[in-house]
Amino acid sequence: MKVSEAQIPFVLKQADDGPSIGGVSRKAGISEATFYSWRKKYAGLIPSETKRL
Repeated sequence: MKVSEAQIPFVLKQADDGPSIGGVSRKAGISEATFYSWRKKYAGLIPSETKRL
């Protein structure tokens, strides 16, 4: 499953809401390393801001 740039903040927010990083990563179809990379790059951004990056 390919995750679009607009979905990245949604995936990151899911982990903030309680479930484990592993569970969120599996549900999104990404590795935990990808999740942490995204969190480092996109943390705190809204979907419209991710498109600019």
